[in-house]
Amino acid sequence: MTSKTRICVPALFMLMASLVLAGIQATAQAPAASGSRFLGTVTAVNGTTLTVKTDAGEVHQVDVPETAVLKQVEPGAKDLSAAQAIQFSSLATGDRVLVRLDPNAPAGSSVALQIVAVKQADLAKKQEREREDWAQHGVGGLVKSVDASSGTVVITSGVGPAAKTLNIRTDKSTVLKRYAPASVRYDLAKPDSIDSIHAGDQLRARGQKNAAGTDVAAEEIVSGTFRNISGTINSIDASSSSLQVKDLATKKQVTIKITSDSQMRKLPDNMARMLASILNGNGPGFGGRGGQGSQGGPGGQGGPGAATAPNGEGNGSPSGQGGPGGGRRVGFAGGGGFDAQMMLSRAPLVKLDDLKKGDAIMVVATDDSSGMSAITLMAGVEPLLEAPAASQNLLNWSLSTGAPDAAQ
Repeated sequence: MTSKTRICVPALFMLMASLVLAGIQATAQAPAASGSRFLGTVTAVNGTTLTVKTDAGEVHQVDVPETAVLKQVEPGAKDLSAAQAIQFSSLATGDRVLVRLDPNAPAGSSVALQIVAVKQADLAKKQEREREDWAQHGVGGLVKSVDASSGTVVITSGVGPAAKTLNIRTDKSTVLKRYAPASVRYDLAKPDSIDSIHAGDQLRARGQKNAAGTDVAAEEIVSGTFRNISGTINSIDASSSSLQVKDLATKKQVTIKITSDSQMRKLPDNMARMLASILNGNGPGFGGRGGQGSQGGPGGQGGPGAATAPNGEGNGSPSGQGGPGGGRRVGFAGGGGFDAQMMLSRAPLVKLDDLKKGDAIMVVATDDSSGMSAITLMAGVEPLLEAPAASQNLLNWSLSTGAPDAAQ
């Protein structure tokens, strides 16, 4: 890191955040786990024993007697009115199940009284439908203001000449969700109210747009608050999977936990310098004719991804947890259009042991009582931190359309 390093880089994190919040994982709508029941995914079927792993990571082995009631429902079912009876032999790994335990079973044993299942194939079909719907009707960006009385959230999306303001309108039927602490998994997002949304939050919404695409009647909204950190690595603790980083903004040391869900990438030097040059207006465009263009492609592999849409409005393409990415092909005055987000999403994936002391990194992280956990970490960013014009051009970048998530 040189003395020329600039710390005014908040909007580059929005490019990274669009990788973070660019996936959707559909799950069966069922009550949360309790002492007498649990919800999870089948990991093994052995004889009459079912092994289920919950979303919290707990593993349950439960015996399923012939007297147990087994039902199958479609994804999203709210009750059992349309449930169909199934045989134990039809359950398979990957299925989602809600298991109710028999309260009269012998002490120390787990015996199923009822199992409600959603088949993995049905979940996959539902995910595909949702990907398509988010791709066609999804918008995203940074929250500018919230008017709870009218149910309107104003967000900003895009950067430079492509930047625009969108009005997200809610009503009593709008599903409002908030990402859980230390998570950007859509399936773990919790129902919340519009009062939980604040200026600066990252938000995605799905619904009907007006002709200009600036007004959205939201059917569903998911939002979250995340911490953006840029700095240099002071130390790496492989045993605890954590980094000590000097935050350039606060000049303080922070500890960042790397989890199994963390997506880590490193920009090759030539790519980082090219991106910095283009954002500064000194380099050639990547095709296009300026302004928004069109480009389709998959998101990042192995984690939340990003893709641009055939209509320039963001597209859904499977990545990470199976969710569509969101991206925008952006053009700046005096230059051709280019897809900065696509460049970031194509940066090679790296592991913790690929990083070293002194590396410049940018991190989008959760920040709660348990500490900071990296969602997306981008290394090799020193040329971008040293590009003041890049910082200005990126200042208004925000999440573009596509599905939420993240997730991982």
